[in-house]
Amino acid sequence: MDVKELQNIKQRYNIVGNCAALNRALDIALQVAHTDLSVLIIGESGVGKEIIPRIIHDYSPRKREKYFAINCGSIPEGTIDSELFGHEKGSFTGAIGESEGYFGAANKGTLFLDEVGELPLATQARLLRVLENGEYIRVGGQDVRKTDVRIVAATNVNIRKAISEGRFREDLYYRLNTIPIQMPPLRDRGEDIILLFRLFAMQMSEKYHLPRIQLSEDAKQVMLKYKWPGNVRQLKNITEQMSVLCTKRDIDVEDILKFIPMNEESTQLATIPSQNGGSKTYESEREMLFKILYEMRGNVSDLRREINSLRQKIDDGATTAYVPYPTVPGYNQAQEIAEPENLNIADVNRAMLEKALERNGGNRKKAARDLGLSDRTLYRRLKEYGL
Repeated sequence: MDVKELQNIKQRYNIVGNCAALNRALDIALQVAHTDLSVLIIGESGVGKEIIPRIIHDYSPRKREKYFAINCGSIPEGTIDSELFGHEKGSFTGAIGESEGYFGAANKGTLFLDEVGELPLATQARLLRVLENGEYIRVGGQDVRKTDVRIVAATNVNIRKAISEGRFREDLYYRLNTIPIQMPPLRDRGEDIILLFRLFAMQMSEKYHLPRIQLSEDAKQVMLKYKWPGNVRQLKNITEQMSVLCTKRDIDVEDILKFIPMNEESTQLATIPSQNGGSKTYESEREMLFKILYEMRGNVSDLRREINSLRQKIDDGATTAYVPYPTVPGYNQAQEIAEPENLNIADVNRAMLEKALERNGGNRKKAARDLGLSDRTLYRRLKEYGL
């Protein structure tokens, strides 16, 4: 895409920014627009994913047909199939008439499925069928219907993780992800943050006839270093708040800090205390996990040594004999173990088994029940002691 065409796109859709990742996303959208390939837009919440399907539709051969944007996460699970694929009259309580659904209404047009990762598995199966052959069945119906719809989907969840957890169909993912488009988070867009601030400040000034706010150089640095977990949506909200609530129009660092939540949870990387009392900031989760696992290794080794030491003491008969079975009713343990220093655990266990069998007239099932053992464990013990 040449620079002039790119600028025309940005002006038409009021897109502000010049970062390479954003320009790349717009370029892919224009290249794929003239095809019918499925597109999956990936990006965090608030980055502006919704502008991409609009561009794809407006520059496609379907631009004169209908365009629908559906937020899959906002539709209740019990009604989403009806919303998407329609329903027949009387198919469920409240279905007083029939509905063609979005796939019927958008025939020949484009459907934008936002938050597609939130779809229930049953709905995913229906969607896969539409993508494969354009066929679907209304809720409560039997007739197979056809539709010619261009699908553009978007998600802010990790689809591969959802697949591994069984929450998203892998075959549907590959159908939707024919052409992936990655939208960059605001924190990676550099100077675009300041340009967007100016746009939102100007919009507020024109809409409410307020003097426009502007940032000092120090305030700009705070804006550029902030993580912006809510992305463009959060930046717009904060700019609107400052436009209305700040008494002065030149915004400095002190003013910024009143509106940006500068707390560890939202602005800083995870920290782990170091041995010298300081703290270390990790630039990746992998390094942090390696650190935690390394520190746990010593604790596991200590526990293993203690267990081996106890096992050795038991094997050598250095400890007082211990019987790991419940006491059998009517059995006087003190009488059987008159001299514990001369008995080992095997002798005591054997005595317990013999006493339990004698008490129950040789019935193994009853003996196992008295000892609190399973039948299989009892049989293994009997074989071990030659009983």
